[in-house]
Amino acid sequence: MLGSLAAIAGGGALGAVLRHSANQGAMHLFGPDYPYGTVFVNVLGSFIMGGLIAYFAHVWQPSNALRLFVITGFLGAFTTFSTFSLDFVTLLERGAMAPAFGYATISVVLSIAGLILGIWVIRWGFA
Repeated sequence: MLGSLAAIAGGGALGAVLRHSANQGAMHLFGPDYPYGTVFVNVLGSFIMGGLIAYFAHVWQPSNALRLFVITGFLGAFTTFSTFSLDFVTLLERGAMAPAFGYATISVVLSIAGLILGIWVIRWGFA
């Protein structure tokens, strides 16, 4: 258990640092008016997630620690969008079209609503 947590933490630290670096680099190159860095890491992270999941399923079976380091730790911190994308495609591959699109809709809408609610609660509480 401790080894699994260490693998996740190590990957997470690396992913978080690279995400921050990508955001800073994009802001330096393109300015702060649009979240180019976030779009970049979300698309890249989803691409990496897809490639690794297929590679791990068909070519090479890495250790559980390496899988946790890369998939849960690194990609989880680099972008949570990659996990969302994997969940969506997994539902599609199972033939669960309605649940897949429901999941996407609910995830996006409720996540944005949760963020708005969090802002509102703090603003109202400290106003």
